Amino acid sequence: MARDRHNQDPEQQARSVALRLLARREHSRFELELKLRQRKLDAALIDRVLDDFEEQGWLSDERFADIYARNRINLRYGPLRIRAELQQKGIRFVPESLAAITDRQWCEIALLARERRFGLADLRDDWTARAKQARFLGQRGFSAEQVEHALDVKSQEEAGQQG
Repeated sequence: MARDRHNQDPEQQARSVALRLLARREHSRFELELKLRQRKLDAALIDRVLDDFEEQGWLSDERFADIYARNRINLRYGPLRIRAELQQKGIRFVPESLAAITDRQWCEIALLARERRFGLADLRDDWTARAKQARFLGQRGFSAEQVEHALDVKSQEEAGQQG
């Protein structure tokens, strides 16, 4: 089987590799292009194959960005980190699934992330714990305002009143 791959013409090889990658998960065009270039395939050939895949609907940056953003939101990552990760994957627009979330909803997601990791305790007098939790939420991609909101909630009852 490996011998067959070496005998394939470069276009067939590019198509085969790209289809195998897309069968596993969605990829952005940028990601697929990088993976095909690592296989020392011609740039013009890669562009031609990826253009064809986009025309066929097999490759879509919009679909990739939407699925990726939804997945990261479900894992309780914040908007700043998700946007940065998408940019690293060649996505230069904000997907609808990300744009549709309000700041209030982001605050709720930040609170859920905090609660899951640390629980909900009153942090007014514990600056060390507050700083640790703020760093955690900041690294997950929440804005300073969203972090402050999440840190100000002291109990499950209070969280329910704000939601």
